[in-house]
Amino acid sequence: MIPDIVIFVILAFVAIASALGMLLSKSAIYSALNLILNFCTVAVFYLLLGAPFIALTQIAVYAGAIMVLFLFVIMLLGAEKLRTKSTLPWQQPAAIVLAVILLLMGFYVIFIRTGVFPQASEVMKDFGSPAAIGTLLFNEYLLPFEITSILLLVAMVGAIYLTMRRMTGRKYLKPENTNDIN
Repeated sequence: MIPDIVIFVILAFVAIASALGMLLSKSAIYSALNLILNFCTVAVFYLLLGAPFIALTQIAVYAGAIMVLFLFVIMLLGAEKLRTKSTLPWQQPAAIVLAVILLLMGFYVIFIRTGVFPQASEVMKDFGSPAAIGTLLFNEYLLPFEITSILLLVAMVGAIYLTMRRMTGRKYLKPENTNDIN
């Protein structure tokens, strides 16, 4: 039990430091790399909770696919070269006041108000396994799963249609004479 707590505390500091690094970094690429580090620490949290499939999904989907997409967009659009706009004079004091209120509320909930958090329950043996997730997904959440798959299919077909419509003037997509192939 003690090694898990030590690992948790170390990872908590890494997660908080990478989140702060992401927020305070002037470079968009360094912010994205700090976010990848934060996603990886969350994946290790899942491993500590005994959910290796969810941890692997966290790494593959978030740290892998989505962050690669973010980095491509940052590099292709040249976000590093954009000028930053000046902030409004009331934004920084408002952010400080809201941060202090958030910290005071957190302190109140954690240290003063007792009985807020429910008792921890025993985790099932196959919690987070692919079989348990598949059973839950296809039994309890079948309709939202199918609606999401149809929505993604429509978005993909729409993206292909919009791309093809813009490129109809090119010869390799719509040849004039199909008998004239070189």
